[in-house]
Amino acid sequence: MIRIFKLNLLFLFSFFCASAQKTLQHDVVIYGGTSSAISAAVQVKRMGKSVVVVSPDKHLGGLSSSGLGWTDSGKKEVIGGIARDFYHRVWRHYQSVESWKWQSMDDYGNRGQGSPAIDGDRRTMWIFEPHVSELIFDSWVKENELEVYRDEWLDRSKGVVKKENKIISIQTLSGNIYEGEVFIDCTYEGDLMATAGVSYFVGREPNSMYGETISGVQVKNAQKHQFKEKVDPFVVEGDPASGLLARISKEKPGADGEGDSKMQAYNFRLCLTQVVDNRIIFPKPEGYDPSQYELLLRTLNSGQRTIFGKFDPVPNSKTDTNNHGPFSTDNIGMNYLYPEATYEERANIILEHENYQKGYFYFLCNDPRVPEEIRKKMSTWGLAKDEFLDNGHWPHQIYVREARRMVSDFVMSELHVRSIKETPRSIGMGSYNMDSHNVQRYVAMDENGSAYVQNEGDIQVNPGGPYEISYDSIVPKKVECENLLVPVCVSSSHVAFGSIRMEPVFMILGQSAATAAVYALEDELSVQDVPYKKLRDKLIEDGQILEFEVSDRLAFGIGVDTKNLSGVVVDGEALSFEGEWVESSSLRPFVGFSYFHDGNGGKGMRSACFPFNAPKDGLHEIMVSYVSSGNRAGQVRYEIQDEKGLSRIIVDQRKKANTDDLWHSLGSFVFEKGKKYDLRVFNEDTEGYVIVDAAHIIPLD
Repeated sequence: MIRIFKLNLLFLFSFFCASAQKTLQHDVVIYGGTSSAISAAVQVKRMGKSVVVVSPDKHLGGLSSSGLGWTDSGKKEVIGGIARDFYHRVWRHYQSVESWKWQSMDDYGNRGQGSPAIDGDRRTMWIFEPHVSELIFDSWVKENELEVYRDEWLDRSKGVVKKENKIISIQTLSGNIYEGEVFIDCTYEGDLMATAGVSYFVGREPNSMYGETISGVQVKNAQKHQFKEKVDPFVVEGDPASGLLARISKEKPGADGEGDSKMQAYNFRLCLTQVVDNRIIFPKPEGYDPSQYELLLRTLNSGQRTIFGKFDPVPNSKTDTNNHGPFSTDNIGMNYLYPEATYEERANIILEHENYQKGYFYFLCNDPRVPEEIRKKMSTWGLAKDEFLDNGHWPHQIYVREARRMVSDFVMSELHVRSIKETPRSIGMGSYNMDSHNVQRYVAMDENGSAYVQNEGDIQVNPGGPYEISYDSIVPKKVECENLLVPVCVSSSHVAFGSIRMEPVFMILGQSAATAAVYALEDELSVQDVPYKKLRDKLIEDGQILEFEVSDRLAFGIGVDTKNLSGVVVDGEALSFEGEWVESSSLRPFVGFSYFHDGNGGKGMRSACFPFNAPKDGLHEIMVSYVSSGNRAGQVRYEIQDEKGLSRIIVDQRKKANTDDLWHSLGSFVFEKGKKYDLRVFNEDTEGYVIVDAAHIIPLD
């Protein structure tokens, strides 16, 4: 099947010349059809100004209505305003019995991202089907009588007219002209921003640019969605002359912390089902080539099975299916040209991603070389028949995880997301992990000179709690444009954007941008000069959440403040991991802002290390923390090599810890002052979830 997106483009290019040109005037012009765009339009209309949404998309809502129903939200307590109303409307929809066609509400349960999917006390629901999301956005259009023009593509060569550093109008490929006083770019690509001559960045900044630690190339830290065994990269195993398998780069990855122009991988968030009456068997894509999946087959043959398990449940026995494992739905390395590409080039990139992902599932279901148990399991799944009805049941929107990012006078960085640096002029909050998917797949060499495949770029780091997002990050440099706001492609580093880029945050920033746009219009000011106090007061009045007190962190997940503990505490970033571990803050108590678990999987393949330097000579007690539960592992092995030799200690994490229901003593050990030691924990021979939180080393002499 040829993508409707591409068909539309072909239609547009042939039809535009014959279509009647129109000039439309509005107070605020919004370019984009994303969740941020519709939130912004609703806010402008509520504040009594005229607004038009110029959308290149036929369907509104962006990723929120195109498969991303398992909301990446972080701490839901900081989601307010129009964004919270969206999730209230989701809740309201699913209160109706008629909304549950393929499954009952009781059967669905209440599983969400670290919190309940259905929060009855707050009258919100955070997990939803794609068509439900689109219904909500369309209802906002109707209720607010929003003027929306769909399939309208900005003329990126000459479609922005500026006068005295202000945008006067934009023109689409149809010839239509949209005049306004203030403009808002709500696209994932930042096309209006770029065409208007605003500075931006594509790729990953070096750590040195903003004083970061996890930006740029991340070979050492890329531990998740990684090959567990050494898989040969060559067409003929062991023979470099035979060439590389498909989808492995010839380039070296670069040095850790070094910048590049590459981006984290894209994919489609698929809505799948096992309900036979609502299932479309995975189609064989046009030009299907099984050789594109030889690396997948070789990974399976190595014994790795963590490649297909990301079926997050949404209502009515459907899923939000995302990337999972080393070779999965992420099309690593195939999106580098996308941000700057022409519309036709982008359509081809999107089509390549679609065919790759369709081929991935078709291969797993049908190739006789795939282990039978996997083929049988995968063949029970298919596309949901009642979703994306006009696009072959395939999502309308590819997951553009990042493209261009504006460079303004202020840049949100890792230091702001971690609350190490103060963030000025808050207009909303984020809290999700700094999350980057893999960026490249390359050939590594072991100590014996043997080649194997590695992925690079995956980063998932908890910011330590909610953080503020600055108004200055959504306005360009004043010398570049005075009447443009950019609430999606915000001024931020790669790693900071990895947290900011969540759909609820885009809705929050869209509302805040619209509020500022109205005040700039009313007071005849540049967007940079909008009085912050006035903006802040209105945002708070409209339910936006702009800050939290340090004392409030307890409510957001902090368990024990390590600053109050004597001796040495090893927690958070100080830990190192082998294999895939999941960060969580679902159950309390715990140390710091989160803990880790093994997902009750990968047994024998996952371990963690607590490195420390002994504070004194002599005897020390080692305490480890874990939050107990009935689903924990009962035979968790810890190992420590002290001056007396190797000790192995078995801990039952199903039972409450013996100190404050948090700390469990492993015993006493002899260390030399200043010498480095490693406390290790393993998930080998365990049943249940293995928990890794913190270690506390206490001198006893």
